[in-house]
Amino acid sequence: MNKKIYSVITGSGKYLPSQIVENDYFLNSSFFETTGEQKNKPVGDIVATLQKITEIEQRRYAEEEYVTSDMAYFAAKEAIASAKVDPETLDYIIVAHNFGDIKKGTQRIDIVPTLAARAKAKLGIANPYTVAYDLPFGCPGWIQGLIQADCFIRSGDAKKVLVIGAETLSRIADPHDIDSMIYSDGAGAVIVEANSSEKAVGILKHISRSDTLEHADLLNMAPSYNPAYPDDSLFIKMQGRKIYEYALSTVPQTLKEVLDKAGLQITQIKKVLIHQANAKMDYSILSRFFGLYGLSEVPMEIMPMTISHLGNNSVATVPILYDMVVRGELPGHEIQPGDYILFASVGAGMNINAVVYKIP
Repeated sequence: MNKKIYSVITGSGKYLPSQIVENDYFLNSSFFETTGEQKNKPVGDIVATLQKITEIEQRRYAEEEYVTSDMAYFAAKEAIASAKVDPETLDYIIVAHNFGDIKKGTQRIDIVPTLAARAKAKLGIANPYTVAYDLPFGCPGWIQGLIQADCFIRSGDAKKVLVIGAETLSRIADPHDIDSMIYSDGAGAVIVEANSSEKAVGILKHISRSDTLEHADLLNMAPSYNPAYPDDSLFIKMQGRKIYEYALSTVPQTLKEVLDKAGLQITQIKKVLIHQANAKMDYSILSRFFGLYGLSEVPMEIMPMTISHLGNNSVATVPILYDMVVRGELPGHEIQPGDYILFASVGAGMNINAVVYKIP
């Protein structure tokens, strides 16, 4: 058989901030309606309801002295050590994020120079042909970076690519919006390398879609719900119910499409590593996904969950989840050579993507 070039993850790393924020942290908050009126419901009931729906009990916030590019660097350094590669041999550094470096106490977005350039500098890489660039693609950004790395490698343009997902959502969240309790901070990274093999391994197939005509504003930037804030203070805003409906109507079929492209059945998938913003939504997506194959029973161990203690850290969710699984940090979840896993995400855009991956 002739050998082909495949894209294989050879190392991974993550950075989880040390600041753990429990739900009790929000009990002294004042939440407002979209109309600018303060919510009448007791804050304790609001927090309890959110926990019931999302399963979030705690989340991580970045330490005061760090920004997103710092966390990207920490995760990258760990991934490079894990893969045992010389960073000077990297062909690309791709950093997925959405808001750049935001310093504590501000909402000012800083994206020049790129976070990838900053991460490269922090890594001390002198090679001018290690191309560093950013990828803003909503929560699916890290998976999209993985897809681009695969394209570079298969084309022969690259042999080693560092793909990072990092975000500090806590610093761009409106403290008077109940959705602020969902967001968290963190970073995850992988090294993707070219692998010559007679058998298909690594990234097998991928899919991406963008629905912008009717769904672009489901996640956007807008002033605080609290009228006391100046109008030029913009925060991340989302229409939760509409996002939920969009995800359930589009994500399961998109995941089936990528499995069909790979010639696989859902029963062959060992793990589904999916972006986590709402546990209820993820369970519903998985149930509908299995339903497309005529299956009513869903093996819940197929979908490792971290949202209860890590919250929604956007582009960092999936790479952190992958790193935790391969390092054996999630009891009951492990992957072995030959296993098929599915990376999946949905987020601002609205964008959806997925990757079918075979463990070498």
